[in-house]
Amino acid sequence: MRVTVIGTGYVGTVTGACLAYLGHRVTCVDTNAAKIEKLRQGQTPIYEPGLEELLALANQRGGIDFETDLAAPVRVSDVIFIAVGTPPLPSGESNLVYLESAARGIGAAMDGSRFRVIVNKSTVPIGSGNLVETLVREGVTEANPSLSDSVAFGVASNPEFLREGSAIHDSLYPDRIVVGAEDPTTLETMRELYQPLIEQNFAEPSFAPRPQNLQSGERVPMVATTITSAEMIKYSANAFLALKIGFSNEISNICERVGADVTEVMTGIGLDARIGRAFLNAGIGWGGSCFGKDISSLMHTAAEYGYQARILEASLAVNRMQRGVVIQKLQEKLYILKGRTIALLGLAFKPNTDDLRDAPSLQIAERLIQMGVRVRAYDPIAMGVCREQYPDLRICYCNDPVSAVDHADAVVVVTEWPEFAELDLKQLADRMNNAVMIDGRNLFQPEKAREAGFEYTGVGRAAPRWNGNGHASHKTKPVAAAQGD
Repeated sequence: MRVTVIGTGYVGTVTGACLAYLGHRVTCVDTNAAKIEKLRQGQTPIYEPGLEELLALANQRGGIDFETDLAAPVRVSDVIFIAVGTPPLPSGESNLVYLESAARGIGAAMDGSRFRVIVNKSTVPIGSGNLVETLVREGVTEANPSLSDSVAFGVASNPEFLREGSAIHDSLYPDRIVVGAEDPTTLETMRELYQPLIEQNFAEPSFAPRPQNLQSGERVPMVATTITSAEMIKYSANAFLALKIGFSNEISNICERVGADVTEVMTGIGLDARIGRAFLNAGIGWGGSCFGKDISSLMHTAAEYGYQARILEASLAVNRMQRGVVIQKLQEKLYILKGRTIALLGLAFKPNTDDLRDAPSLQIAERLIQMGVRVRAYDPIAMGVCREQYPDLRICYCNDPVSAVDHADAVVVVTEWPEFAELDLKQLADRMNNAVMIDGRNLFQPEKAREAGFEYTGVGRAAPRWNGNGHASHKTKPVAAAQGD
């Protein structure tokens, strides 16, 4: 099939590359000429593991082009994806200016030569499917009044469920494909587009192997709904995942007060099939571009219909509060922070990405700097982006974790990069003025960190108890935390 993808951010670029890898002919369109030129050279404007390799393979299979002009690709396309940004406004509602521009542009470029499906891939407020249909029709009428009755198209909602850092895997091996449409032709077009994913009959790329549960040829379910339900599924999924993390953080704060270990508690409840183990890691809160924006947008929609979404409000409040846990723990260990040197391990909001949107590291660094702290930081990927996007943030960027902690008074684990788990903790502790570790992601086992010489504090982990002989002991042996995001 011929496919156009409007927008070359995380969603648009990955979606376009994956569809081309599956054999479709794809054109990705963006108004940012510099970004398009970079993509034409095989370079990605974002960091996503395997994406450059996938783009190279996509060119060998269905083929993928990058253009700044929308009209020509739209005219030859069967399916047109809108994957533009919908950033939040101060009110909490989504800014739809890019969506509206794309919809009008699609309408202006269409002719009556074929039936086309226009797909909302962006996370958009409830009712945006109706809005896109209206704007496309207006675009047709304004550009070609004589074609207003002869241009046939359908609108679909096809929300993405990609996690930054594993977006290719999530695209090629999804848990489900959700398509909202109001007519059979649109639905069948989308089913044909996604047939390779549904059947899982494509050759897996070496850098993104098929998971074991799909090796037998198990079909990926395609969930067909109304447009409104599909839009609601996306918001509900993200809200629920944020709630799971928020619940873990709420319980972690209680665990600290009663002497329980949150990693044990979350492992224990996560083994319940009704709950599941994913997204139960306690820490310093979630970040990224999705959870906060989507919850705020859903709350705004609820308010428009006269409903106060109290659980959603609480999830945002808990996450805001959790960012301050690091400062509180540093004060408990060091008392006076002014004039101290604190090292941050990690800047990105999660591993395997350079995304700093709503990253806890930024708020922690800004607060520490306001308190007179000298802040050092090391991140294997995100430091260049941080320098570029936050030039006024007075951070000393270091070349490696060892230089970051050199003569520091404390180290804070902000992002759980896998390479941090392999660090020689004794070497780090020996380089510090005060070997204090605030493990904001519960990455390390407390005993190992303490044996290496650290005064260790995690999130929701019980402090060492003292027995009658004056030695530290623990009530229980820690176990590995449940895998989350």
